[in-house]
Amino acid sequence: MRALTGSWPWYVAGPLLGCFVPVLLLLGNRQFGIAGSLRAMCAAILPGKAEFLRYDWKRTGAWNLAFAAGILLGGFIAATAFGIAAPAISDATRGAIATLGISEVRGLAPPEVFSWAALLSVRGAITIVIGGFLVGFGSAWAGGCTSGHGVAGLASLEIPSLVAVAGFFAGGVFATFVLLPLIF
Repeated sequence: MRALTGSWPWYVAGPLLGCFVPVLLLLGNRQFGIAGSLRAMCAAILPGKAEFLRYDWKRTGAWNLAFAAGILLGGFIAATAFGIAAPAISDATRGAIATLGISEVRGLAPPEVFSWAALLSVRGAITIVIGGFLVGFGSAWAGGCTSGHGVAGLASLEIPSLVAVAGFFAGGVFATFVLLPLIF
């Protein structure tokens, strides 16, 4: 039981993650990630409403929907059966967050930033609404999300995925060291 509730060593987790791409290729599917599952879900709910959603989601998007459902189910099982609620946050990270003026750090996201009360503030609206829009826009513009490009795209030696991953990292560094200090 301890093996399921603790961190897995790199020599176990790495090869398991690396097996995703060959298995997907053997199954005839080259897409992997959350962005594809969101597209498939929208195509299933709103068929034919937008050109982007007019495709055979049952044939090409079923895997993505199963992947997203597995993430939700796995999170639920981890929280209820194993008592895993949130990852540990290092003291260095807590200190860095405190320098931004955020004092309460618990769970996956600080409630001072990610809560209904915070959403009604200018800082919260910028962080949640504008940030969410930019993440969605960037994912659509890049043709996939970080997990899709970073795992499947790079493993398939796709140059656009390399460019997208470099852009994701550059954007993350820019947001961390420039935008967040300006907002907070």
